[in-house]
Amino acid sequence: MFSSVAHLARANPFNTPHLQLVHDGLGDLRSSSPGPTGQPRRPRNLAAAAVEEQYSCDYGSGRFFILCGLGGIISCGTTHTALVPLDLVKCRMQENTYLWRTSLYLAASASAEFFADIALAPMEAAKVRIQTQPGYANTLRDAAPKMYKEEGLKAFYKGVAPLWMRQIPYTMMKFACFERTVEALYKFVVPKPRSECSKPEQLVVTFVAGYIAGVFCAIVSHPADSVVSVLNKEKGSSASLVLKRLGFKGVWKGLFARIIMIGTLTALQWFIYDSVKVYFRLPRPPPPEMPESLKKKLGLTQ
Repeated sequence: MFSSVAHLARANPFNTPHLQLVHDGLGDLRSSSPGPTGQPRRPRNLAAAAVEEQYSCDYGSGRFFILCGLGGIISCGTTHTALVPLDLVKCRMQENTYLWRTSLYLAASASAEFFADIALAPMEAAKVRIQTQPGYANTLRDAAPKMYKEEGLKAFYKGVAPLWMRQIPYTMMKFACFERTVEALYKFVVPKPRSECSKPEQLVVTFVAGYIAGVFCAIVSHPADSVVSVLNKEKGSSASLVLKRLGFKGVWKGLFARIIMIGTLTALQWFIYDSVKVYFRLPRPPPPEMPESLKKKLGLTQ
């Protein structure tokens, strides 16, 4: 009975084959496995035959580069042809860039500041702790571990929303107001075109425009600055609670001093930036000017 069961097991098609390596007389090893009746099957070669793929040309040949170029023409040609309508709309919109330049200044500066504040928030939180709590810490290296031990990661980012509220309007005004003030000064105050002004005269315009922009920077960002300053020096507080406690009058406290500080700071930043460009004799970008096509479209030319 046992022998008949063993025979059936060997005859089972799902049975694991017993491989045997045998010499074929030529020095190669071949495998054999028993068949359903227990007899060795015909040996088969274990070496897989490599199937060589047939190519139309040799790598690096002239035909190779011609066909690659053809593929590039087909891919780029079809996609660009499909997107021509969108390109036309884009070009028509660029005609209107001059009219929408202030919005572009605001959008570009706001998006840049949004991401910059994510990296700035931990340093801002530590700075306020060091400045407002004497003896807490003297360096960022001392303050950061203490803050993390007391409140965890929240200590560094609980002020990021108020920081956005302070820095995004600040940066938007810093760039948009500066650019439009420069345009206004050359148009209504300076008695000659910018191209005829000397480098020192242009730097004076830069300083004045920077100070005016700094004044507006301080005004639009001061309420959020008051909230951030209080928030980062108090444990367990939130922006809404701080804002409620300060009230309307409290968030504007110290505005005049901050106007002097931010106005001077912004004016010097723009002045130093332009001075460096003058020192290295870098070409200045041309002032914004309405394109002739737009003038014709709006009927501003004869």
